[in-house]
Formats: sequence, structure tokens, C-alpha cells
Amino acid sequence: MSTLVFIGLGNPGSDYADTRHNIGWMVIDAFASKHNATWTSPSGLFMHAMCRIARREVHLVKPMTYMNESGKAAKRILGQLHATPSQCVVIVDEYNFPVGRVHLRPQGSDGGHNGLASMIKELGTEAFWRLRCGIDRRFGPGGMADYVLGPFEPQECGTRDEMITKAVAALEDVIKLGPERAQSIINKG
Repeated sequence: MSTLVFIGLGNPGSDYADTRHNIGWMVIDAFASKHNATWTSPSGLFMHAMCRIARREVHLVKPMTYMNESGKAAKRILGQLHATPSQCVVIVDEYNFPVGRVHLRPQGSDGGHNGLASMIKELGTEAFWRLRCGIDRRFGPGGMADYVLGPFEPQECGTRDEMITKAVAALEDVIKLGPERAQSIINKG
């Protein structure tokens, strides 16, 4: 597996830029910045950047379809790259984890996440890696949408920024070690 595809889930537009739901974009932007990868817009469906790390070709993707249609962008880019879902790591928000926690998982259900539901539907499989980034769960019945589309609280921003750094390091571990070996390191932290 020489090619890796990292897909950060989020919503386009300044209204969503700093929301909890956009942590996938925050991580992929930080990764791109660290590795001097330049974003291009080869399709209305997604933004794309590419870099080479440890002799591996790494493609970075930000779907521009809004969260609930993310799978359409993933299907298009994987087709163009002749890559399989198993070569893909999706960076996604996870409200079942506290802010700061990062966890790598090889597959699973969508867990009620519209972006993952779209990925599973369009790719026809649950077998793709997910790097889940904690956004906490401080909402009551019926309050999830407003919560995930809201910003991090000021007192959370330091922990959020540390989590972004940790997630970038986790993606680097995936590149250098492969996702299976990286998983045990990432999930300990």
C-alpha cells in the first residue's frame, strides 16, 4: 500500500470554520501546512493536496459537498487515484470522546454521524480507517445538531489545539508504520 488518502470531514464556508463538526478540516489543514502541501480545487466536489513522506504518496482531501454528502467526494477521488477504501483514513469528530482524545479505528458503523453514513453508502463498505477526534458531549435530547455546529468554548481551545497536533502526529505514524501498527500507539495516548 504505497498510496494513502487522508480525508478530513467538514463543512465549507466561514460559518462552519471553527465548529466542532469541522475538526477533520482543522486537522487536515494543519497536516497540509506542516508538510508544505498546497491545496488545489480539481473538482467542485473536493479540495486536494499531495505530499510525499517516507517514500509514500499521501493525498489530502477536503470534501466541499457539506458533511452529509462527503462520500460522493471520497468515491470520486478514490476512483481517480485507483485507491481502495482500505487505503483511506477519514478524520472525523467524535462526541463520545472528550476534547483532546484521538482514536484510530479500522471500520465500524456510522455511529449516527452523517459524514460517515455518506462515506459508507457511497463506498459500499464500512472498511475504511477513521481517526476520531473528541469534541465532547455536552448537549441534551435534540441538541446534537446545534452543538456540533457550534464553536469550541474558549476554555477548550488549548486542548483542541493540542488534539490537532496529536492527530497530525497520528497521521504521520500511519504513514511511517502503517495503520495497524500505528493504531496501538495512537490509542494508548
